[in-house]
Amino acid sequence: MGLRARPALLLLILLRTVATQGRPPQSHTLQVILGCEVHEDNSTRGFWKYGYDGQDHLEFRPETLDWRAAEPRARTTKLEWEVNKIRAKQNRAYLGRGCPEQLQRLLELGRGALDRQALPLVKVTHHVASAVTTLRCQALNFYPQDITMRWLKDRQPLDAKDVEPEDVLPNGDGTYQGWVALAVLPGEEQRYSCQVQHPGLDQPLTATWEPSLSGTLVTGVISGIAVCIILFLIGILFRILRRRQASRGAAGDYVLAECE
Repeated sequence: MGLRARPALLLLILLRTVATQGRPPQSHTLQVILGCEVHEDNSTRGFWKYGYDGQDHLEFRPETLDWRAAEPRARTTKLEWEVNKIRAKQNRAYLGRGCPEQLQRLLELGRGALDRQALPLVKVTHHVASAVTTLRCQALNFYPQDITMRWLKDRQPLDAKDVEPEDVLPNGDGTYQGWVALAVLPGEEQRYSCQVQHPGLDQPLTATWEPSLSGTLVTGVISGIAVCIILFLIGILFRILRRRQASRGAAGDYVLAECE
C-alpha cells in the first residue's frame, strides 16, 4: 500500500504523574491521547481521550460537545468540563480543522521521505536447539514499515496458529527489519517457503532455506589436500628408491670392470 492508501495520522501522547493533595503521599498517572486522521477521500476523524492509572477515563465527543465518562471516578470531571461550552467548541474546532491542517503541513514537509521505498532483503535460516528444528524468515532493511510475512507448506498458506507472530522492529538508519519463525520436522525443511509482501515489491517475494554447503565443501577440500599430499610423498619416495637402485647398479658394474 502506498502512502495515500492508508490514513495519515497525527498522534500526541502525554504522560503526567499527579499527586493527590490532602492525602497521604500517593502518585497517579494521567495519560492524554490527542490526534486526528486524514483519509484518502480527505475525510477526517479526531480523537481526544484521557486515561487514569492505565484505565480509560474520559473521551471527548465532538458531535455532542460533551465528554463520556468511562468510569465512575470521571463523572465529577465530566460535569465540570461540560459547563464551559466555549471550550468544548474550541476542542471540536481543533479536532476538525486545526489538527488536520497541521497534519497536512507535516505531510508536505516530509513527502520525499515518506514516499521513498527500500525493498526488503529476505533470507531463511535454519536453527536446531533442544531437538527442535526451527526455520526463521528474516526481512531486512525495508521501508515503509508495512510488510506481510507468511509461511507456505507445499505452496499452501499455513494456519496462523502454527506460526510465531510476526515481529517488526526499527533499524537505526530509518529502515525496518522483521521476522517470523516456524517449528518443522527434521528433514521436511524443503517443503516450506516464506512469502513476503511489501509496498515496494511488484509481486510477493518467496524464499526457502538452502542447506549450507560450507561443511561439505571444507571436508572435500581437506580430503583432496590430504590425498594430494599422500600422492606427493609416494612420488618422492618412489623417486628416491629409483635413484638408490640406479646408484647401486652403477657401482656394481664399476667393480666388475676392475676385476677383469
